Amino acid sequence: MFDITEVHAAPSPDLLTPDNAMMLFVDHQPQMFFGTGSGDRTSIINSTVGLAKAAKIFDVPVVLSTVAAESFSGPILPQLRAVFPDQEVVDRTSMNAWEDEALVEAVKATGRRKIILSGLWTEVCLVLPALSALGQGYEVYVVSDASGGVSPQAHEHALQRMTAAGAVPVTWVQVLLELQRDWARTETYVAVTDLVKEYGGAYGLGIVYAQSMIDPHAAG
Repeated sequence: MFDITEVHAAPSPDLLTPDNAMMLFVDHQPQMFFGTGSGDRTSIINSTVGLAKAAKIFDVPVVLSTVAAESFSGPILPQLRAVFPDQEVVDRTSMNAWEDEALVEAVKATGRRKIILSGLWTEVCLVLPALSALGQGYEVYVVSDASGGVSPQAHEHALQRMTAAGAVPVTWVQVLLELQRDWARTETYVAVTDLVKEYGGAYGLGIVYAQSMIDPHAAG
């Protein structure tokens, strides 16, 4: 029941924080990009790298995974690899990443229940692990703009299916700002605004303008 006396200034436990979330990047590989037709592939790459660098800024645990890297799909996206040069990449044979024991153990090792999930393709390599993780009690946040399907319909229907099952659709900038959540957090302020200026499109240009023309500390 609602009790107004209990209302106070505090964040919801549903919010993503650097201490309760991990990121899982699935199959950002050349062959998978070749078949992606739901949106501009350069934009997907941009969003993926922005998301990865957000994890780096806030020290969010990351699991990287590929499928059939040596026999079919090729290596992980070089720009993503460059963000985590020393990170082990879990290569699989299974389309459903959640059926790979090494990957599941890597996710479990983070100790986090909230999975920030992105990858290619939305209708296969995201739907299958998303539904599997949800079925085992995890909370799944699907980064729609760092993911792609073979067609707009495939991408959208996959997002709808995951949402119906309990997953939460988000964007990479949404994740970044939810992790920051307060511009008074000076330890990550500069890194966050620099990341937005590099990968945040018009929003980033807005920060450039505001800091140049209004106030060097302007953000938000």
